[in-house]
Amino acid sequence: MTIAVTGANGQLGRLVVESLKAKTSAGEIVALVRSPEKAADLGLETRAFDYARPVTLGAALSGVDTLVLISSSEIGQRAVQHHNVIEAAKAAGVGRIVYTSLLHADTSSLDLAAEHVETERDLAASGLPVTVLRNGWYTENYMGSVPGALQGGALIGSAGDARVSSAARADYAEAAAVAATQDGHAGKAYELAGDTAWTLPELAAEISRQSGRDIPYKNLPQADYAAALKGFGLPDFFAEAVAGWDVAASRGALFDDGRQLSKLIGRPTTPLATSVKAAIG
Repeated sequence: MTIAVTGANGQLGRLVVESLKAKTSAGEIVALVRSPEKAADLGLETRAFDYARPVTLGAALSGVDTLVLISSSEIGQRAVQHHNVIEAAKAAGVGRIVYTSLLHADTSSLDLAAEHVETERDLAASGLPVTVLRNGWYTENYMGSVPGALQGGALIGSAGDARVSSAARADYAEAAAVAATQDGHAGKAYELAGDTAWTLPELAAEISRQSGRDIPYKNLPQADYAAALKGFGLPDFFAEAVAGWDVAASRGALFDDGRQLSKLIGRPTTPLATSVKAAIG
């Protein structure tokens, strides 16, 4: 069986590839990337594959049994790009698609949800067997704030006391590898999230405990948080988006207690303390 991974050179893609290598032979894995020369270190067959250029897709999917479709990183272009891949997969005779969607995409208040919902509809209409992995928040999304919190003496955000059911990117990668290599996942959708939810004040407390410093959490209005992020050098669009995601979190968008992720991978998800330790270094 040939398993192909889109975006195999990305942060999630590389981890999916490593998880797949532990479950099947490298000869059965194909890395689909924009620039094959940048993925030579993966030790796999690599094929040129660009979501936005349909002409590159058909040949790259030849002989693929299972396609792990990692969602595009280009917000605002995802639905069209994913549609291109789905159409090419149908034409190439791909046997099944495993797609990385968003936690509770159909009911989420996150602005990221709409493109995932559109892609899920495209997949349902494709006639192909599909497995939908609705990934919750990556713990790493917040770990990038740890150095700044240590430097500035406080962790800032706009999520209040909202509970975030995050998991490490490696946990979600293992779920994708399980879904791609095991039978019984076709036609299913999984709501994937971390075992133990945490709040931003609890994250600040964990940073304080591990660093030996007092790092409080300061909750800011959305506009003030976005302005602060811009001051740190984030592009305006991204700063506004991050602040909006925090506000959505305050309304429950990042919480889930179903523990489907740990059930799927057969182990507990990575604890917050482990990720904080890695972020502090």
